[in-house]
Amino acid sequence: MGYTLVTANRNYSSWSLRPWVLMKALGIAFEDRIEPFLEPVNYEAFRAFSPTGQVPVLIDDERTVWDSLGIVLYLAERHDGVWPVDAEARAWAICATAEMHGGFCALRNERTMNVGVRVDAAPGSDALDRDVARIAELWSEGLDRFGGPWFAGAEFTAVDAFYAPVAFRVRTYGIHVGAAGLAWVERIIAHPAMREWEATALAETWREESHEADLATCGSITADFRR
Repeated sequence: MGYTLVTANRNYSSWSLRPWVLMKALGIAFEDRIEPFLEPVNYEAFRAFSPTGQVPVLIDDERTVWDSLGIVLYLAERHDGVWPVDAEARAWAICATAEMHGGFCALRNERTMNVGVRVDAAPGSDALDRDVARIAELWSEGLDRFGGPWFAGAEFTAVDAFYAPVAFRVRTYGIHVGAAGLAWVERIIAHPAMREWEATALAETWREESHEADLATCGSITADFRR
């Protein structure tokens, strides 16, 4: 039967983007199932298919795998290319992926993902400044240490997928991540999988009030490319 990947709105769901873009980039076939955010809290509705009431969820026949990191670890046991082959690059990529999964709370809260807009960003907190500085440092380290054009070397791997939502945030808010970081942002946004995600995001007609309210706290919309 194969995989089914359950995700939510393309404009908002940064956690969904991670396994989706990885599977697309690596050519791992799956049925693409969207369960949109229709309410501020979707827990009960999402509990029908997700033990946490959240997305993303990977369904592998009778097995349910939840959480973006859990999905990536599950796929890594079954498919080549999820992590770099080189041991040093793999260790770095795993750590950087875990750091993204567990950290950068200020970035998530103060620069929420919304693919289809451009925003004149409101002033951020000191915590946001630290998050952005750390991301710029981390990205520059990976690109310099492993030679690019992706974070852990020549191939797109899970660490690129986990920072893919940040690429959209950099573009939306004009976040400064340094020359090397900006080059990676332009490269990943041009990736066919990211372009496919973006095209679906721009075609979405639904809006969810709480996500739009969160966006309003981040700054003033200067352009809206959504349908």
